[in-house]
Amino acid sequence: MGLRQRQEHDRPVVKALLLENIHHLGSELLHGAGIDVSTRTGALDEDELIEALQGVQVLGLRSKTNLTQRVIDNAPDLLAVGAFCIGTNQIDLRAAAHSGVAAFNAPFSNTRSVVELALAEIIALTRRLTEKDKSLHSGVWDKSASGAHEVRGRTLGIVGYGNIGTQLSVVAEALGMRVIFYDTAEKLALGNARRMPSLDALLDEADIVTLHVDGRSGNAGMFGARQFARMKDGAIFLNLSRGFLVDYARLRQEVLDGRIAGAAVDVFPHEPKRQGDPFDSELRDLPNVILTPHVGGSTEEAQQDIGVFVAAKLRDYLENGATALSVNLPSLILDRPAQETHRIAHLHHNVPGVLAAVNQTLSNAGANIESQVLSTSGSVGYVVTDVGGDLPEDTIAQIEAMEATIRVRALRPGTDD
Repeated sequence: MGLRQRQEHDRPVVKALLLENIHHLGSELLHGAGIDVSTRTGALDEDELIEALQGVQVLGLRSKTNLTQRVIDNAPDLLAVGAFCIGTNQIDLRAAAHSGVAAFNAPFSNTRSVVELALAEIIALTRRLTEKDKSLHSGVWDKSASGAHEVRGRTLGIVGYGNIGTQLSVVAEALGMRVIFYDTAEKLALGNARRMPSLDALLDEADIVTLHVDGRSGNAGMFGARQFARMKDGAIFLNLSRGFLVDYARLRQEVLDGRIAGAAVDVFPHEPKRQGDPFDSELRDLPNVILTPHVGGSTEEAQQDIGVFVAAKLRDYLENGATALSVNLPSLILDRPAQETHRIAHLHHNVPGVLAAVNQTLSNAGANIESQVLSTSGSVGYVVTDVGGDLPEDTIAQIEAMEATIRVRALRPGTDD
């Protein structure tokens, strides 16, 4: 049984708000758990989001809605947020954690979609298919091999060797490409890929440079005039990761000067919030440049997988307190609480004595602890305790009143407080 039992016990119905065209299977999964789901197609700004979150416990968003500390501070009912995408830089994860808001994302579900788009663009740019297509649409027959190359034998430089970078490495090598990569963290090279000691070393060798790094603030502006100048003449450049990484004005000049033979860009520093909104960029109307509207992971297969995956994580957190794969809370893999038990999910500041204080409170109440798990991550701790028998009404209030407490939830089989 799910959260639907709330209504049978006169408990308030949990409400969820899903933004930015999240796949309908995600909405259906939450609805099937007894959650009242409302959806909106576009993104919301801060003031709009604050207003929309009143009385809402669950928020689903993608890349264009920002969950800032100001929004979190003004959304006291919010329990969990799901980023139905890979990145979470649009969420203030620290503020969420210290307000007791669990955050989840989908770190793997659209990896293949991004990899396939990158490969398609690499082949299209290397063969200059964009220009051939444009010529024929203009009524000009331009049958020439000038500037067109096979990808086989060319060197692909991958900047960022995470989930996407590693899979791209394997598939590109299967096409006969030579793969080199650079990552600030120690990563195991797959296949015949070769790790480069620095970004400059990669740029010196790569015929194609593709960015697949995360959205941490320290990466902002990482690729500008100096990096473009370091690239080989006639190289190709791709950015399918974050718009704020690259100086696009400089990229425009490099393309116009002929130093960069082609580019593909899927992400931009400022993107329209809603379908059909106007778009502008200094990269428009350039030769052999592919612009796509942040659709790297936007295949039907990926969006379906993401919708189900993130919605399931949100459901499990609400029903069971499970935080497996949460990006901001300590990770606990939990089954449903047993019948005739109470589950106390206690988020707290990671300071000494919290577990002892919780157990002393339960002992004073005469509660029998049947199971207990604790995990900590940085400044946040999470202890989940299953107790048998009756639980005095003021016990939760006593735990909630502890100085270290961030949030306490009392869960019962099929219900949620």
